[in-house]
Amino acid sequence: MTKNQSLLDILRTSLKLGLTSFGGPVAHLGYFKTEYIDKRKWLDDKTYADIIALCQFLPGPASSQVGIAIGMLRGGFLGGVVSWFGFTLPSVFVLVLFALFYQSFTLGDANWIASLKIVAVAVVAHAVLGLGKKLAPDKPRIAIALVAALIMLLFPSAFVQIAIILMGAGIGYFLYKNKAQPKLSSFAVSISKKQGILALSILVAMLIGLPILASVFPYMYIQIADTFFRVGSLVFGGGHVVLPMLEQEIVPTGFVTSDEFLAGYGMAQAVPGPLFTFSSYVGTMMNGIIGAVIATVAIFLPSFLLIVGTLPFLSELRKRSSFQGVLTGVNASVVGLLVAAFYDPVFTSSILNGADFGLAVILFALLHFWKVPAWLIVIMGVIGGEIVHLIG
Repeated sequence: MTKNQSLLDILRTSLKLGLTSFGGPVAHLGYFKTEYIDKRKWLDDKTYADIIALCQFLPGPASSQVGIAIGMLRGGFLGGVVSWFGFTLPSVFVLVLFALFYQSFTLGDANWIASLKIVAVAVVAHAVLGLGKKLAPDKPRIAIALVAALIMLLFPSAFVQIAIILMGAGIGYFLYKNKAQPKLSSFAVSISKKQGILALSILVAMLIGLPILASVFPYMYIQIADTFFRVGSLVFGGGHVVLPMLEQEIVPTGFVTSDEFLAGYGMAQAVPGPLFTFSSYVGTMMNGIIGAVIATVAIFLPSFLLIVGTLPFLSELRKRSSFQGVLTGVNASVVGLLVAAFYDPVFTSSILNGADFGLAVILFALLHFWKVPAWLIVIMGVIGGEIVHLIG
C-alpha cells in the first residue's frame, strides 16, 4: 500500500467513526477497538491499551488523542492529522451549522437524541466489558479497577481522576515490575525524539506566549486562540470537563450568553465525535466561521503537540519491565474509571425507565453476541427508540 493509499484508508476509516461514534469519550474507545483493532488489525490489544494509558496521563481529549496516535502509527504525522480530521469534521460541521441557525432549532427534547443516549449505554457497556477482560484479567487488577471505580463515584472530579491514575501506576509498579511480557510487540513511529522534544517546547512556549500576546494585542482572534489553546492544554478529564470550564471562560466575559451556551451544550451531547468540537460552536458564536476554525484548531493543537512529544518515547519505555508494571496498573485503574463513567453520566442520563433499559439490553446483546456493526446499532437504536416512544 502506498503512502497516499494509506492516508486515504485512514481518512475513510476515521470519517466513518466520526459519523457513527455517539456516546462520548468512553464509547469512542469502544468504537475504536471494534474498527481499528478487531476489524482492521492495525495494532494489537496490548499496544492499544498502552496508548490509552498514555493518553489518560495527558491533558486534553483522551479519545481524540488515541485516534491521533493510531493515525500517526499508521501513517506518520500526516496520518495523525488525517485521523483527527476525519473523526472531528462531522461534528464540527453540525455544530457550526447549529451555531448559525440555533434560534430556529428546537431539537432539545427530540426523541432521537434520547435514543442516541440509549445507544451509548450499549456501546459503553460493550467497551467496558471488552477492555475489562484485557486490562483486568486477574484478581489484583480487578481489585484496582473496583477501588478506582468506587473512589471516582464517591468523589467525582478531574483531580481525583488524576490521583486514581497515579495510584494505579504506583500499585502496578510494585506488583508487576518484575513480570515483564517477553513477547511484547514493538511499533515504529516516524517521529524522532528530537521532534518530540521540539513539540513539547512549542507547547510550553505557546502557553506562556499567547496570554502575553492577547494582553498586548487585544484582538478577538488572538483572544479566541489564547482561550481555547489554554483550555485544551490544561483540562484533565476529557470532554465532560471542558464544557463547564469553557463556560467559566466564555460566558462571564460576555462573548456568548448563558442561553446561547446551554443551547450549544445540549447539541454537543447529541452529535457523534469528540465533545471538544463544542469549541466550533462557541467560536462561531464569537466570531463566525473564522472564529470556529481558530477555536477548533486551538483547542486540539495541544493534543497534537503532546502526542508528538510523547509517542516517540513510548515504544522504548514499554519494553522496560518497570514501565510495563506502571502501565499495567494504569490500565487496570482506567477500567475502573470507565466503569464509573458508564454509571455517571452515561447510564444515569440515558436510562429513564424500564423501556429504555430494555432497549439498551437488546442493543448490547446485538453488539456483543451477534456482532452487529456499531454503525448499524446506531440506526437500530434510533428506530427502536421511535417504536418505544410510539408504544409508550
